[in-house]
Amino acid sequence: MSSADVRLILELRGVTSGYGEKTVVRNLSLTLPAGGSLAVLGPNGAGKTTFLKTCSGLLKATSGQVLIDGQDVTRKSTHDRVKAGLCHIPDPRGIFPSLTVKENLILQAPRGGASAAIEKAAAAFPRLGQRLTQTAGTMSGGEQQMLAVARSYIQNPKVVLLDEVSMGLAPNLVDEIFTFLATLKDTGVALIVVEQFVHRALALSDSVVVIARGTIRLSGRSDEFGEDEIFDAYAGTAPQGASAHV
Repeated sequence: MSSADVRLILELRGVTSGYGEKTVVRNLSLTLPAGGSLAVLGPNGAGKTTFLKTCSGLLKATSGQVLIDGQDVTRKSTHDRVKAGLCHIPDPRGIFPSLTVKENLILQAPRGGASAAIEKAAAAFPRLGQRLTQTAGTMSGGEQQMLAVARSYIQNPKVVLLDEVSMGLAPNLVDEIFTFLATLKDTGVALIVVEQFVHRALALSDSVVVIARGTIRLSGRSDEFGEDEIFDAYAGTAPQGASAHV
């Protein structure tokens, strides 16, 4: 299959964005094929979360274009991007702590499909199935993160953006979440993962980009780079690039 035949689920073309007059990411260009997985790495304050928010519409690009499954959504709302197939799991977790697990799932379920969605989430995360009547805010941080991932899963997304999904979690819960993400990837859902643990991110992803000071400093297949090369890019000693085709 030629590159022209590849279906792109997400594409950024020369995207710049930030907060007010402060520019955070500059001239980012990348492509993600349907079913692909991308690790987005970089030091704190590099622009990784800003990049995700710009993809999902929580921040608007000041220049450039964002496309989801070939549809230009640059000026579209977050809701429109969700309808186009994108789901964003932010940091902190995107749940309603005062509602039960079941109520959190119902709010995210497709119209008319609440029962099926709850069954689907419980099958993916049996731990949640045992806590359907529990108030979400009383669960552990790892269980809340599972709920956030489950809420995205039941929407049948085309691409899921995850921001520091392992932050503050016990190792056994991190293992459980990453095992599920690998399963989700195998079903054909594309993933973009911002992650603190480089080895986990590289193991889950097909491709990787390193963002430092708001620009892409390194990009390629995940199996092309070791952790030393990744951290060199963090420090700005790797070659700088503005685009990534992954």
